[in-house]
Amino acid sequence: MSFRRSVTENRPASRRVAVTCGRAVVLAALLLAGCGYHVAGRASSLPSGWKIIAVPAFVNRTTHYRIEQRFTQAIIREFLARTSYKIVQNEEAADGILRGEVLTIETSPILFDATSGQVTTMLVTVHAKVELVAREDQKPVFKNDDLVFREEYQISGDASSFFEEQNPALDRMARQFAARVVGDVVEGF
Repeated sequence: MSFRRSVTENRPASRRVAVTCGRAVVLAALLLAGCGYHVAGRASSLPSGWKIIAVPAFVNRTTHYRIEQRFTQAIIREFLARTSYKIVQNEEAADGILRGEVLTIETSPILFDATSGQVTTMLVTVHAKVELVAREDQKPVFKNDDLVFREEYQISGDASSFFEEQNPALDRMARQFAARVVGDVVEGF
């Protein structure tokens, strides 16, 4: 009987603990829900009335052939994949205009073969700038004049299996550039 009595005496205390823990969990959930976190890609710092963004071909200030086309196409693909904006080239048909320039492209050797002394790995660095303006008043909505992207690529020393890796490296860099720019523009960072 004394055993039974101690079990019934502890029951209300365990219920109080369970209720208190339950309340703490609910309170914590409510507090976290109001912290301002959001799913990436859902919030937008662009004007709410915008539906169409013009992305004219970037300006190429380098001597590298068609580098601006890679970056322009990557930006267009990223906008189409991540947003609901319609992307056009005609500036007159748009609410906003995203203009870009590829300023420099530099290639530097970073690794050498120890026996032959030949370059085995190169580093390509691209400097660019972008600006998103409202078409009506040309006021900047987003601007970054110092975008820097780097990508390494291998150089094969074997002439029979030589494969130019710079172009795929530039394609990877263009995708990284586009992901960063579109993310910064849309999410306001």
